[in-house]
Amino acid sequence: MSSKIRKQIYIEPHQEHRLKAIAQQAGVSEAEIIRQAIDLHLGEITVPQTNLAAWEAEIKFIEEIKTRPVQPGGRDWQRADLYER
Repeated sequence: MSSKIRKQIYIEPHQEHRLKAIAQQAGVSEAEIIRQAIDLHLGEITVPQTNLAAWEAEIKFIEEIKTRPVQPGGRDWQRADLYER
């Protein structure tokens, strides 16, 4: 038997009923059904990648704004300008 790590989880009552029924029908333990479900679900998950180029462009944009001289009466840009980028 391979080594396993013990985890304690909370599930909803309807999940418990389905888990028991599936395990009984398949002739395997509830733990095996949970392990299989985890493997299936984890195979479908993709980790979002950070777009470093976009972050660098944002940092550059912020730095440019910070170096602008203070405008009498407020800012020198409109909110719509931000959406054009």
